[in-house]
Amino acid sequence: MMKAVRMHGTGEPDVLWVDDVPNPVPGPGEVVIAVGAAGVTFGDVMARRGAFGSVNVPTGLGMQVAGVVSAVGTSDAAVAIGDRVAARVAAGYAEYAVARIDDLISVPETVDLASVSCLPVQGVTAYQLLVDAARLSAGESVLVHAAAGGVGGLAGRLAKLLGASTVIGAAGGRAKLDRVRAPGAQAVVDYHNPRWPDMVLEATEGAGVDVILDSVGGEVSQRGASVLAPFGRTVVYGAAGGVPAFDAIGLMSANQSVIGYSLFGWDRRPTRTAAALSALSEYVASAELRTDPGQTFPLEEAATAHQLMEARETVGTTVLLTDVR
Repeated sequence: MMKAVRMHGTGEPDVLWVDDVPNPVPGPGEVVIAVGAAGVTFGDVMARRGAFGSVNVPTGLGMQVAGVVSAVGTSDAAVAIGDRVAARVAAGYAEYAVARIDDLISVPETVDLASVSCLPVQGVTAYQLLVDAARLSAGESVLVHAAAGGVGGLAGRLAKLLGASTVIGAAGGRAKLDRVRAPGAQAVVDYHNPRWPDMVLEATEGAGVDVILDSVGGEVSQRGASVLAPFGRTVVYGAAGGVPAFDAIGLMSANQSVIGYSLFGWDRRPTRTAAALSALSEYVASAELRTDPGQTFPLEEAATAHQLMEARETVGTTVLLTDVR
């Protein structure tokens, strides 16, 4: 038996309970991972709230983990028991989780599991936002909204690795700005300052940015549109502040694009997801991409982690740790 955090309904964080459940068994093409760390996403929060429709409860939660392979369901697999990996899963808030072999990211012995538990979902999202959706070219500038969050922080780092000339991180409040500044964003802007669009233009010498990554929506999207350069692309992958509206005439006159992104939508093109996983594996192996959790909690405190994330009191990635570590 293992411990697992499961939803016993939809609603507030108190629907998350720690249960004793049977250990999972891998099928063909699958592995079981002894979970050392489970990365928490805002998608987990939305699922708990029932945003994705009704679910049969109790049910597991958590989309990304890092740990050690403890069982393999395919005899000729290119993975072995004891391998350190990160992977996208369906029920990661647990001591053991099942993953597809094709979804694994190899983790070197020198890398802490907690630091890479964000890569299977948030890392893949950040990479695909830049490469597949925005089609970022070397030398272009990028504005990352919600840059102190899990995806936003990774996107800022990856944009630099992909050759962006200028990376500007936008967030609200000093603590979050410090988090954005830490990995070396060339400029940071504070949503609390009503002049933040002017500050973006100042950072680009009046040219505006080539790419905007927007998960905020609402007024932030409206004001952000004024700093997009001609031929620029805005990639929308969330609307936490309200559904954004865009000026169609303005887009046409400046040859600008608005592009929607969904991680699950890209599952229709698995070769692109595989390419993202491969690139992230190489960045981790070469130590070019470093990610430090913003905060960690014991597995049993998943409800607290959700509560703080919803209250916007977290920075960077949030990680649940198990005793299996």
